[in-house]
Amino acid sequence: MKKGLIGLIVLGVIALALYGWVKGAFNGLVADQENVETAWGNVENQYQRRADLIPNLVETVKGYAKHEQETFENVINARANATKITIDPTNMTPEDLQKYQAAQGEIGSALSKLIAVAENYPDLKANQNFLELQSQLEGTENRITVARKDFNEAAKAYNTNRRTFPTNIIASIFNFGEKPYFKAQEGADVAPKVDFGTSEGK
Repeated sequence: MKKGLIGLIVLGVIALALYGWVKGAFNGLVADQENVETAWGNVENQYQRRADLIPNLVETVKGYAKHEQETFENVINARANATKITIDPTNMTPEDLQKYQAAQGEIGSALSKLIAVAENYPDLKANQNFLELQSQLEGTENRITVARKDFNEAAKAYNTNRRTFPTNIIASIFNFGEKPYFKAQEGADVAPKVDFGTSEGK
């Protein structure tokens, strides 16, 4: 009788310890996933901030360079295409992020060409509204870089945790999938050069 009771107690202790471990591992993964989702929200906010600057920037440049129609259309089309792409951070795949990054990269490339137009128009370069938009764009590009870095760090922490034994067992049971990273791209995803040396740095 005593042996049976001791056995039940031992089993109870083991069950409680196992429950505590499972709960801790699961909650740790949830917390890491929340960090990834928060970081992704910050990435989206900064890219949206850039997209919101584009209409005013285009209109300002148009006032001085009306015949640069192809450049304006490229920027507007790139913006339209990029804003159509949304990602659910809970289920994002490398393919999703690559598509999103490529679309945002097209905006960056188009903006670089738009900003370069100003080199041919001294009056535009001296326009106060243009200088302010240029400064805002420069600041936004810096924020995008930081937001992407923060996202990659959050994704790395999550991925490391989900792959570490024995947490990887819980990750597998509860379908905590791997998170992708932003990767450096040549050409298309280069931040537009917006500093002409005429405005104060941020």
